[in-house]
Amino acid sequence: MAADAVATAEIRGALAGLRRATGLPVAFGGAVGPGAAQIRISELSGTATAALRSLVVTSGTGLGGRAVALGRACAVPDYAGSRRISHEYDAPVAAEGLRSVLAVPLVVRHRVRGVLYGALRTAQPLGDRALGGAVAAAREVERALAVRDEARGLLAVLRPGAAGQPEPEPDAGRERVREAHAALRALAPRIADPDLRAELLAACRLLTAPPPAGDPALAPRELDVLTWVATGATNAAVADRLGLRPETVKGYLRSAMRKLGAHTRGEAVTVARRAGVLP
Repeated sequence: MAADAVATAEIRGALAGLRRATGLPVAFGGAVGPGAAQIRISELSGTATAALRSLVVTSGTGLGGRAVALGRACAVPDYAGSRRISHEYDAPVAAEGLRSVLAVPLVVRHRVRGVLYGALRTAQPLGDRALGGAVAAAREVERALAVRDEARGLLAVLRPGAAGQPEPEPDAGRERVREAHAALRALAPRIADPDLRAELLAACRLLTAPPPAGDPALAPRELDVLTWVATGATNAAVADRLGLRPETVKGYLRSAMRKLGAHTRGEAVTVARRAGVLP
């Protein structure tokens, strides 16, 4: 089965954090393949054997399959003795010596993308710290996947000849470009993958013209703020979109206006567009 490569990468990066947050010595996980019917366990942390590696779990079976089918976290205090799950995978679980296990599905836009597991080698109920930490780790992965999906979707729209994209009216097309530019710049700082972040910023540069020599260069955050101001967003809305305080947004906007020689936010947007800084 071909697993979701993006989800696999995010799961790999999340396992150490899951162990720290839960206090569980073992963590593992895998991404869902096409059709969301199967999960392939590919990422291991704290394991003593390779018994779980490449294990394929079908939705509805075992603990992880149950979590996928229900769309919520599931846990058992003694895997082998539990009557709440089916036991197709008892052999690899026993080979690794796992007893108490939890599983949390990764759900992005109502679609399961993978599963995170945490486990103990003793049979005992898992407390709030373990369950809460595992769910929090899963939410972080879900947010990262949502950001990457949104970024790739925007890039696909902006690439020439994107499939299924109708030709917009000139004015509507210009507004769509401006909104996409703002969204791309807002997404870029939230993406940990340096290659994808660089691709996003490169796409942003394609939407604007190089500023003439001698024009003042805006700092990245000044440009982020001005980009959203250009869409008509208020300072409070810009702050919410960029994860800043309203006072910080005001400071960046004042600095950008000063560099552009503008006296109002509208004038700053106009000057920036003439200079090719904004689309």
